[in-house]
Amino acid sequence: MQPTFTSSRILLPVKPWFVYTTLFLGLMLNFLVPASWAAVPDWIALVLCFWSVREFRRIGMGWAFMLGLVMDVANSAALGQHALAYVVLAYLASTLSRRILWFPLAQQALHILPLLLIAQIIQALIRLAAGSGMPGWTYFAGPFIAAVLWVPFTYLLLLPQYRPAEQDPNRPI
Repeated sequence: MQPTFTSSRILLPVKPWFVYTTLFLGLMLNFLVPASWAAVPDWIALVLCFWSVREFRRIGMGWAFMLGLVMDVANSAALGQHALAYVVLAYLASTLSRRILWFPLAQQALHILPLLLIAQIIQALIRLAAGSGMPGWTYFAGPFIAAVLWVPFTYLLLLPQYRPAEQDPNRPI
């Protein structure tokens, strides 16, 4: 059975500055919202997951490790807590990227949800191993909210890559 795609538009190559800007903005969103608030998605994990799926050659485990260390220092967390979770997230996202991109956006969100949950569980296990208490079930609501935001988030991040709708008659592509 041949899959049906919702759009036949050709995407332009992503600009490297746009990728790095979105990672920086995700980091700033994580800095704005306190980590103790429940049901807030981990913005940098969402952006990192998106670019690890879309641009796995450009954004990978090295970037995930650096961003994780920055988040560990910013949250005064156990050093390596976010770094390990983000590296596992980037690895799984890049490994599954071809499979994830095959599906429509709503089904992509269902594939992204376990990845974000695994990252959240890794952070909770490291906190428990360090002697902290169980964060509560609302701690795990963030990945569900991030999965719901996957569809509008994808449209937003792919917007600069769309070609103009008008076609030049001298260039067929």
